[in-house]
Amino acid sequence: MAYGSTILDQIGNTPLVEATHLISKEGVRLFLKLEGNNPGGSVKDRPAFNMINEALKRGDIKKGETLVEATSGNTGIALAFISKLLGLNMILIMPENSTEERVKTMRAYGAEVILTPSDIGIEGSRDLAFKLRDEKGYVLLNQFENDDNWKAHYKATGPEIWRDTEHEITHFVSAMGTTGTITGVSTFLKEKNKNVTIVGAQPADGSRIPGIRKWSPDYVPKFFDRNKVDQVVEVTENEAKAMTKRLANEEGVFAGMSSGGSVFCALKVAESIDKGVLVAIICDRGDRYLSSSLFE
Repeated sequence: MAYGSTILDQIGNTPLVEATHLISKEGVRLFLKLEGNNPGGSVKDRPAFNMINEALKRGDIKKGETLVEATSGNTGIALAFISKLLGLNMILIMPENSTEERVKTMRAYGAEVILTPSDIGIEGSRDLAFKLRDEKGYVLLNQFENDDNWKAHYKATGPEIWRDTEHEITHFVSAMGTTGTITGVSTFLKEKNKNVTIVGAQPADGSRIPGIRKWSPDYVPKFFDRNKVDQVVEVTENEAKAMTKRLANEEGVFAGMSSGGSVFCALKVAESIDKGVLVAIICDRGDRYLSSSLFE
């Protein structure tokens, strides 16, 4: 490590490791992008830093101002620690059924956390964020409409995957939440090779998987372009949970349920091809979910 580097310099360049036990199909290889190795513990460090940094550079926000954002967890943790380092105050709004670890982590970083009723979900948290922006004058980054979200992955995540697979990637698989990761990586990879297949993981009807969503029409992220996703694979809550446990038991990869969902979908794709190099995003670390029933 170079002298003078900061914690923010450690965002990105996460490891790409091969799954050696979950799959044993000749000609098909599966790699896992370990985003839990970011300093804030998730893939959301990338867009959180890019949204704040670019807004500061443009003069859209100034040091000392208060930001407000709705989050299901990981984006909030990233915004909490990055905003403090960059001289900003942070108010985070999230559903009350979010895991205790996430809420306590955000508060440890110095953010104010407001919990909204679980029955109105993240949509209700988003509505309150807009209300506070309008009534209190807080700055809303709005990760669901902010182009600096997906551009973080266009600038870094996509190029890292292209580099580390030595340009041989054939399939990219990602959970779809805010859709920033899949949008940015798809945009970059398609520029390099239009034949790379982009696969989005989506929850089956009736399934609740933190980090993977099937948005109602009014709440679909504004920057999401369905044309940038070649294939959508559905995963049930039980399938995502089972694969998350297998990741820990068989690959030593301790992650959250959205990662189990993306890897489940990657293995479904692997069953249908004879040759390929697949990369699945491991969104965060499993220690965010120890107070939940995920690992019981």
